[in-house]
Amino acid sequence: MGGCFPCFGSSNKEGSGGVRVKEVPNRDSSFKEAAASVVPQSHHPSRVNSDKSKSRSGADTKKETPVPKDGPTAHIAAQTFTFRELAAATKNFRPECLLGEGGFGRVYKGRLETTGQVVAVKQLDRNGLQGNREFLVEVLMLSLLHHPNLVNLIGYCADGDQRLLVYEFMPLGSLEDHLHDLPPDKEPLDWNTRMKIAAGAAKGLEYLHDKANPPVIYRDLKSSNILLDEGYHPKLSDFGLAKLGPVGDKTHVSTRVMGTYGYCAPEYAMTGQLTLKSDVYSFGVVFLELITGRKAIDNTRAHGEHNLVAWARPLFKDRRKFPKMADPLLQGRYPMRGLYQALAVAAMCLQEQAATRPLIGDVVTALTYLASQTYDPNAANQSNRVGPSTPRSRDDRRSMADSVDSPDHGRLGSPSTHRNSPDFRKRDSRDPSTATELGRIDTGGGSGRKWGLDDYERQDSQRDSPVNTARARETPWNRDLDRERAVAEAKVWGENWREKKKANAVGSFDATND
Repeated sequence: MGGCFPCFGSSNKEGSGGVRVKEVPNRDSSFKEAAASVVPQSHHPSRVNSDKSKSRSGADTKKETPVPKDGPTAHIAAQTFTFRELAAATKNFRPECLLGEGGFGRVYKGRLETTGQVVAVKQLDRNGLQGNREFLVEVLMLSLLHHPNLVNLIGYCADGDQRLLVYEFMPLGSLEDHLHDLPPDKEPLDWNTRMKIAAGAAKGLEYLHDKANPPVIYRDLKSSNILLDEGYHPKLSDFGLAKLGPVGDKTHVSTRVMGTYGYCAPEYAMTGQLTLKSDVYSFGVVFLELITGRKAIDNTRAHGEHNLVAWARPLFKDRRKFPKMADPLLQGRYPMRGLYQALAVAAMCLQEQAATRPLIGDVVTALTYLASQTYDPNAANQSNRVGPSTPRSRDDRRSMADSVDSPDHGRLGSPSTHRNSPDFRKRDSRDPSTATELGRIDTGGGSGRKWGLDDYERQDSQRDSPVNTARARETPWNRDLDRERAVAEAKVWGENWREKKKANAVGSFDATND
């Protein structure tokens, strides 16, 4: 196809010049010609920079070596299938084999006759405006990028005007299937599984941003594009909208706005300027979905709650309402500190200014820690002092406005101002130290640095002491809340006092006249 991407962590021999996509047989020459135009020539490096590869791969081995669950696999080009083969695999695309459909086509479950392997076959809409381009990009991307948290492309079909992609089959469906509109007989995801899925999805995104060269901007991260393998192992899928990220001195890529409403970063939606931080924002939306159980956009909810991020922003500023943001289907079975930390990570990913969002490597570090803190519901029933969120039906997710507006007196702790403080909790946006903390995340060489959570257990163990409880009431948030409450109570008391004074005056006047 005329171009290649170097891929770090590859099993190719040094000096091979990167992994190349296998050329499509000459059954459709227009497909080969179009493929060469999908990726700009300036982004077609001819070989891997060996020094850069060694330094990056060396740093990566200290953090995590991206090895598939079944062990290292050779990075081979995708297979080519005939339309007849895929029609036979899906029983002529019968409706009972249909797994789902989206904006670019339908996905069917099938079984390859030659190997017996169960696969997912994506048939792109031949009338779709973006179908052919999405097909080309996806073949390129998934043929060259390999990671345990990216879905595996087995092959493709380009017979005539037919465009089909063949993936490994993901038995547990998408993350969206496990979060929204659950049937009564389906168990909701527990807290541990949610954190595991979030950490895995972040690792897939980190691979695209930090390991691929040039970096890849996913551009379509959403809950329906996170597929779940056995054991709820998450894998990113659907790379048709992926773009090569900025290289050299460039800070962004200008492109037509594409994606899904509710997940797009504000700067990208307004200007078309795409950066790696645009993906971080989308991840923040998905992570907030995992925590709250709410859809990114839900027009069935009350006014003001249609947009998940708009609903959550004011709640981020009041930690007492954090428990009300947790998915009611969790029924209070989550660690309070873990909830605070998770919401703080989501809040930082959802910063309106792209520069203040963390690097995805830092998010991976934080979520890896959260996923490692295994939560025991039985032990936590005695430690969680805040009751569960307002229950919601699995069939009807109605508005929770009343529950959100009611204050909850959970445990509070004053955020530490220490440079290496492990306190993740979201601070008031008016507090200048917030921007400082976020700025620290973005400074430095690479991503994946620790966020200093090691001392969190020690810090939290001191919060229930009378001294720290008193200090907790002295935080800027609490001072503002207490002041407002005191003013309101003073007004009520003053009005009552004036009424009593009037009544006494009238009574004394009547007694004098008598």
